[in-house]
Amino acid sequence: MWKKRAIVMLVLIEAALFFIVGRLAQIQLIDTESFANHNLIAESVAQRTQELVIDDGRGSFVDRNGKPLTKRSVPSLVLFPFLKMRPWPIEQVARVTGVSEEEIRRQLERADGPFVLEKNGEPLALSAEQMRQMNRLRIPGVFAVHKQYPLETLYAPHLLGFTRPDRELLRQRYPKRPLPPGTEVGIQGLQKAFDEFLLADAETKLLYHVDAEGRPLFGLDVKYSDPSNSFYPVTVKTTLDRDVQREMEQIVDRFGLKKGGLVLLDVDTNSVVAMVSRPNMDPRDPYKNGGAENQMVLPHIPGSVFKTVIAAAALDEGIASPTTTFDCRKTIAGEEDREHDYGTLDLTDSFAVSCNNAFATLGKELIRHDPGALETYAEKLGLYPTAGWEGPVYHEEHFRQFPEERKGTIWHDARDKRVPLAVAQTAIGQKDVRVSPLGVANMMATIARGGKAWKVRAVDQVLYKNGAPLFSFSAEPATGLEPITPATVRQLQQLLRGVVTNQKGTGRRFQTLPYPVAGKSGTAETGKREGDVELINKWFAGYFPADRPKYALAVVELDVPSGRAATNEVFAAAVEALYAHDRAQKENE
Repeated sequence: MWKKRAIVMLVLIEAALFFIVGRLAQIQLIDTESFANHNLIAESVAQRTQELVIDDGRGSFVDRNGKPLTKRSVPSLVLFPFLKMRPWPIEQVARVTGVSEEEIRRQLERADGPFVLEKNGEPLALSAEQMRQMNRLRIPGVFAVHKQYPLETLYAPHLLGFTRPDRELLRQRYPKRPLPPGTEVGIQGLQKAFDEFLLADAETKLLYHVDAEGRPLFGLDVKYSDPSNSFYPVTVKTTLDRDVQREMEQIVDRFGLKKGGLVLLDVDTNSVVAMVSRPNMDPRDPYKNGGAENQMVLPHIPGSVFKTVIAAAALDEGIASPTTTFDCRKTIAGEEDREHDYGTLDLTDSFAVSCNNAFATLGKELIRHDPGALETYAEKLGLYPTAGWEGPVYHEEHFRQFPEERKGTIWHDARDKRVPLAVAQTAIGQKDVRVSPLGVANMMATIARGGKAWKVRAVDQVLYKNGAPLFSFSAEPATGLEPITPATVRQLQQLLRGVVTNQKGTGRRFQTLPYPVAGKSGTAETGKREGDVELINKWFAGYFPADRPKYALAVVELDVPSGRAATNEVFAAAVEALYAHDRAQKENE
């Protein structure tokens, strides 16, 4: 019996030995690059390698003037820790850089890998001459290189968006593209829209191999690992002005705007100069407190700003003229208005003081004339259904520069067009009307420009590494519909200007600004409350200078207690800042 047991044990031991040998052969000879989803060769090398990444390889963003928006290139001096184990000409490095020998030694002693030499706690930025001198010395372990750093200041985070490593998302988007699992992928904003352009081919880095105690394995040679591609990474040239963007962000925060923001457009090019959304985004936790949402591309209740569409349709269709009169003593339901009694006003004054009954009356007449009139003219003005640039880009037929932009609405139920009160509520920008601040700014730019509506751009070009254009975004019509007539445009411009110049106008606050303003206010009921206080959306949108339009600006504060909105203060401060900015530019020319 014991002999049988011994034989069984020997067989089991022999099988176990065969299994272990087979497993070792699989690990070391057969599946070395794919064992348990790991590249064992690469990981083995990584254990013996010390490296410093100079550039992660992902493309970057710049503003319209070429100023960086996401990362900067700093001429830096890289030192490798094996220098502390051997004599080397430290005095020459100290003389060229201006950093003392004692400080260089101190930084070397505390280093456990390659590092960038610092001065006063910051990476030392070398001059071009210092870089040439350092590299001419050819000291092993000392390299002057251009290293990429993320910008300390975040510019337009809601527009630019953010990235993160996401292996599963990489597989979903790029199933046929071999990418390292730690590759950063665009999650939101322009980082998401342009992700395929921006994806890193490979990192640029300095590296060397060490033994278990950190000593060089193969001499003092440091390898410079570079994709050596003159075309990548690309640069996305946005239409933003970095200085103006920063100024607009500071203005919004100075006046305590908690939810909402602003959109500033260049009227001539119909492009975004600045975009600010609040709540602000915490880069460490983008989704906290709804901070990742770009309120400027989401639809909101516009209130009286929508009366611009009603005026355009009524004038263009011949239903009303600037002198047509309305009973502004009544509410949209035909009852006595106990809050506002403006008497009988013509269209010009009705628009200036924002008489609800005038536009409720026009809305009902328009629907009787043409049930689709409101959608048609909202589209003609570039307000609806979307405003952002969309079109074919290589293999993608509907490339969108604003991936989070959602379509606006005017009617949820077409049957409401047969209900007079529902039509009246819609005509004053309530009920189901929802449009984005981007769309509102685009409507103002369309009127300022003479009536031709274009899609809004935030990116002008994608540039190769060598500066040659990879793709350029041309102006794209917002609609295939016929634009509003020049006569209607002139009348709309006069109506918008009257909102500011009329002594009872809702925009009279802006009469003293250095740039003359034309625009429209809006106060929208949201149906929300904070205790006993009603919450509203407060808007002002317009363009300036009114006589030679350069900018279109929409400012909105969302879900704010009635009487506490900072919208007008933000708009006025923005106009003043742009006036000062333009004057400074002229003086520097």
